[in-house]
Amino acid sequence: MHLVAAVTVGVTVGAIGNLIMPGSRRIPFWVPMAAAVGAAVLATITGHLADSQPAELTTGDVVMQVIFAALTISLVAATADRPPARHDRDSRVR
Repeated sequence: MHLVAAVTVGVTVGAIGNLIMPGSRRIPFWVPMAAAVGAAVLATITGHLADSQPAELTTGDVVMQVIFAALTISLVAATADRPPARHDRDSRVR
């Protein structure tokens, strides 16, 4: 049940992130969603490793999944919109 909730939270937060982040149009629409799903699953795994999650899904689990997914989407949006690094061959030290 935790993984189903993680995927649902990830897809939802990823879709909202696509709508909110206007500058991230240079990346495919599925990239933030996939990153958010991965982050939400990571939050679930982290919770299980910390042994802080009971057998049933709690509000704290969902909040942790949303926080992980939102931070990951902001990281993806911040790094994906950067222009490529420019390397001048004339500026190298010889």
